[in-house]
Amino acid sequence: MGSPFLWGVAGSGHQIEGGNVHSDYWLAEHVAASMFAEPSGDACDHYARCFDDVALLASLGYSCYRFSVEWSRIEPAEGDFDEPALDHYVALAERCRNHDIEPMVTYNHFSCPAWFAARGGWSDPDSVDRFGRYCTVVAEALGDRVDWACTLNEPNVGVQLREDGIFPADDQWREFDWQRDAARVAGGSQFSIFPIGPTQPSQDHLLAAHGRAVEIIHAANPRCRVGMTLAVQDYQTMPGGHEAAAESRRKAVDVYLDATGGDDFIGVQTYTRAVYDPEGVVDPGPDVERTQMGYEFYPEALGGAISYVASRTGKPVFVTENGIATEHDERRVEYLDRAVASMRAAVTGGAEVLGYCHWSIFDNYEWVHGYRPKFGVIAVDRTTQQRTPKPSAYRLGDHARAGRP
Repeated sequence: MGSPFLWGVAGSGHQIEGGNVHSDYWLAEHVAASMFAEPSGDACDHYARCFDDVALLASLGYSCYRFSVEWSRIEPAEGDFDEPALDHYVALAERCRNHDIEPMVTYNHFSCPAWFAARGGWSDPDSVDRFGRYCTVVAEALGDRVDWACTLNEPNVGVQLREDGIFPADDQWREFDWQRDAARVAGGSQFSIFPIGPTQPSQDHLLAAHGRAVEIIHAANPRCRVGMTLAVQDYQTMPGGHEAAAESRRKAVDVYLDATGGDDFIGVQTYTRAVYDPEGVVDPGPDVERTQMGYEFYPEALGGAISYVASRTGKPVFVTENGIATEHDERRVEYLDRAVASMRAAVTGGAEVLGYCHWSIFDNYEWVHGYRPKFGVIAVDRTTQQRTPKPSAYRLGDHARAGRP
């Protein structure tokens, strides 16, 4: 049967840790013209409470916790590496291991140091070397404590949002007022945070940075399985829509899958489907159930995404994110059960799936949307920081105890 199938939850540093004061997102949240609904603030205070949070995950029966190391904590100024921050993430990985939870570490989950954004972010060719230097420091510190690693979180998401018509085309981008404000505060001539902005040339630099990181992490721990996570919708078609869907998927997914030759797995992150007619994406209409993010409630998208990625690459898949934003947890429970059923069908169809991490661990900070969307299987009272597992948290534990999908 090979290695045990892993079940767990995912989270990202900036969204749950709190007080990420050296990051590009923190700065962008606080400028006068900010486009963010609210600042992240203390978030879920996970940086201070992570040891107790891991114990809670263990009590729920989970065997995997995907978390990110926060670049801006580790390198708050360029070339200045913070040893206590490194020690914190090493201790978090050890805490997971001590509770029989596999730590899966994401080296970059969107947010970067403010100094990095002020130098052009991922649009700067030097970004590849900067990320490589950071990855070397982190990988050597973690050593053999972490056997699962993700280099970059959804480096394709900007392209996907452009293909879906949510982001404008590259030649239609205009600098926002908050970017000019942030550049002034950061002392640079520009301020570029991912994924907001044109996708080129950032795409080339992200893919190069990913390849560099895979080599660095493998060198530090040859046992570690490494991949990148990709936003992958289930691409479906109406009559005449096959060509439009295939072209969109080529740009938003296939280009990135083609860069995974040295990877040990592909991280699949799926929330809904995209249906195409000859003109492009079709709006599902007013009568379709939607999540708080406006996505169609369609759990079966996960199975379709897994099957495509597995057949396209021949590589194992790890579901690194899957879930919905809703105030009604019974809808999350149904979504979870149906998504897992579709994952099971993909496995029956020949896909190799190594694990499943639900998004997300907590009701956390959802970037420009603030705290309104509720993705978590664990509720957090942000006044007291009290954690309350929802029925979906226990249902995920049921799936974990049942073993393989």
